[in-house]
Amino acid sequence: MLTLAELRDEALGCTRCALAGTRTQVVFDVGPPDADLLFVGEAPGQEEDLQGEPFVGRSGKLLDKLVLQEMGLDRSAFAITNVVKCRPPGNRDPLPAEIEACRPWLEAQLELVAPRVVVTLGNFAAQLLLGTTLGVTKLRGQAYPFGRGRLVPTFHPAYALRGGAEIVAAVRADLVRAKLLLAGP
Repeated sequence: MLTLAELRDEALGCTRCALAGTRTQVVFDVGPPDADLLFVGEAPGQEEDLQGEPFVGRSGKLLDKLVLQEMGLDRSAFAITNVVKCRPPGNRDPLPAEIEACRPWLEAQLELVAPRVVVTLGNFAAQLLLGTTLGVTKLRGQAYPFGRGRLVPTFHPAYALRGGAEIVAAVRADLVRAKLLLAGP
């Protein structure tokens, strides 16, 4: 079995789908390789594509702020990745074929990191990891068994930026749920 660093090195040269032809770089992950907490988003945006790190734009700044306020953790304490590792052109939604092409990378990451709590950010991550077609609005508000731990779905920070105080409050509640799960047995 590969280490996370070896897996990342392999992924950096990925050409499994058409996104390889339009990306600046693969945006694999950031954070400790043995993190107890892993956030899984949808796909890199423009800033992420340029910097090679997930959630570094406006959405990432909001995520960092909310995680610090609600969980008392800064970015060095958790890991972040996306379902799709390359930016879809124009920040469009990832296509089913792109999600499937990246799925083995994500599954290997999940196995290697083995987080106790996974927080999905938005529909794509929640639906993929829970194997459902339900949207995050219906899924959020509870935790689900996942791997060796639990999965907490919440809204994507980009949606929270547009959605106002009610959506931000829901994300905060979900982060508190994740914090309690991390503190538990």
